[in-house]
Amino acid sequence: MTEEKNIEEKKENNEVEEKELTDNVDEIEKKVDVKKDIKKFFKKAEKKESKEEEYLLGWRRCMADFENYKKRQQESQKNIGEYLKEDSALQIIPVIDNFHSATEHIPEGQKNVPWVVGVMYIQKQLEDVLKENGVVEMDVKVGDEFDPNLHEAIASNPTYAEASAGKQEVESKKQEAENANKITRVVLKGYKLNEKVIRAARVIVG
Repeated sequence: MTEEKNIEEKKENNEVEEKELTDNVDEIEKKVDVKKDIKKFFKKAEKKESKEEEYLLGWRRCMADFENYKKRQQESQKNIGEYLKEDSALQIIPVIDNFHSATEHIPEGQKNVPWVVGVMYIQKQLEDVLKENGVVEMDVKVGDEFDPNLHEAIASNPTYAEASAGKQEVESKKQEAENANKITRVVLKGYKLNEKVIRAARVIVG
């Protein structure tokens, strides 16, 4: 009986151990599954974060491209505006030239005649329109050094003197050398638009 009892007890102990072992295996498997789930979660989170970073970078690139586009458009509009101003000014300037030609020969005693005052007023209005649009007359005077960036020489003084007066003597070679690069007469005024020469002053030199 004792032997049978011992066998029975061993059997029961084995069953208990087997059950504990099974429970332990189940628990280990559960832990492994949890670890797998955690790894999957972090992988998904990393993928999601990577996607979000990718979208963010894409959005930033789009914003940068849009800002560059806006700058190009603004620059283009500015250039078009400057071109239109220049074109308009170049159409008005010859009209002002004609006013100057007409008014500079008015006798002193007639400068207060109403029609002369009216003509002078129109001339000033046109000049004011140019100034309001950034177009200014260049300050060019007799005696200034000739500058090809600002001035256009239409004749040299000895040639002009011979052609217009016929009787004037040509200056000595020394005098010619001294005045060779000097402006002796301003024929037409020059104009600038925001520091850009849109019409060089037409002058006679040395």
